[in-house]
Amino acid sequence: MAKSKLVQVNEKIAESVTSGYKKIEDGVVGGYKKIEEGVVGGFNKMTDKFVDNYLTKEGETVEEAKARLAKEQKTREEAGRKAGLK
Repeated sequence: MAKSKLVQVNEKIAESVTSGYKKIEDGVVGGYKKIEEGVVGGFNKMTDKFVDNYLTKEGETVEEAKARLAKEQKTREEAGRKAGLK
C-alpha cells in the first residue's frame, strides 16, 4: 500500500515538473519568435527603403528591383566561377 502511494506522489511530481518546464519552454520560444519577427521585419523595411531610394530603375517596383539584382548577382558569381576554372 505504501509503495502505491509513493508511486502516485512521484507521478504527480513528474507531471508538475513536466508542465512547468513546458510553460517555460513555450514562453522562451514565443519570446524568441517575437524578437526574431521584429528584427527580420525591421531589416526588410530597411532594405526595401534602400532599394527603393538607390537601386530601382524608372517605373520598377522594389520587388522587381530585388529580383533583377539577385539575377545580376547570380550572373556575376557564375562568371567568376568560370573565370576561376580557366
